[in-house]
Amino acid sequence: MTLLSYQVFQTVVEQGSFQKAAEVLNLTPSAVSHAISAMEQELGFFLLTRKKSGVGLTNYGEQLLPYVNEVLNSEESLKQAISSLNGLQKGKVKVGCFSSVCTNWMTDIIHSFQTAYPDINIEIYQGTYADVAHWLKSGVVDIGFLSSSSASDLPIEPLYQDPLLCVVPKGFVKRNTEDAMTIDEMKDQEFVSQMETTDADIANFLKQNGLNVRSNYHVVDDLSTIAMVAAGFGICIMPQLVMNDIPYSVDTYPTSPPAFREIGVSVRNPNFMAPAVKMLYQHIVEKYKTIV
Repeated sequence: MTLLSYQVFQTVVEQGSFQKAAEVLNLTPSAVSHAISAMEQELGFFLLTRKKSGVGLTNYGEQLLPYVNEVLNSEESLKQAISSLNGLQKGKVKVGCFSSVCTNWMTDIIHSFQTAYPDINIEIYQGTYADVAHWLKSGVVDIGFLSSSSASDLPIEPLYQDPLLCVVPKGFVKRNTEDAMTIDEMKDQEFVSQMETTDADIANFLKQNGLNVRSNYHVVDDLSTIAMVAAGFGICIMPQLVMNDIPYSVDTYPTSPPAFREIGVSVRNPNFMAPAVKMLYQHIVEKYKTIV
């Protein structure tokens, strides 16, 4: 097998079809199909399932993909190291992030970094905490933004403490005169809730404060959650970063006691980063690290 066959396999998986992979790689669809067939024949098992709707990974293909990603990432690291030795700063860095980092930080990070390093390209992959952690472990991304509570066994450099807010319908009448929303008052309310894998920090806050959420509304994304709150279907807990530029009319209160999610940046192995990855990692830490 060759690096080209690995690249073809990775691209087919990313694009979900032979035709799209051929367009990305500037090859013919038959060449892509032949490369995959030759790879499968050499391995002795099928890597992909072929359907009218596209292609998917077999169980063997799913197990092999992280190793293929590792080989291709190592090749990229080698290219970057050679460029660095030649006094050039070139390369590509893949970054995984959740939605509020994507909307609040990433455009600024890309602009400021590429002003300093115009020949280093950044690719963005947006998903949930669980997606980003999986992408880091499987080699799909080089750098990932996570909260400290969702990083699990991945090493993480804390950057920023993002306050958690209680979001309520506009005009909501509180029982007490405090500027914050107390746990006791929250216990009497119905919640619009998200899946735990979508926001582990909010799930932890609810558990730690004995808030046994009553909800008929279980959504995935932040915007849908706030839309349900704005319509009067309940209240929710939401990080402050999420509330920037929200189009719905709602009120927000700090929680009492105060609570935060700790946002950080993670790589699978901090002691082994390709030159371009290390440059971006250091740029992020220098630009966004506050006292946490």
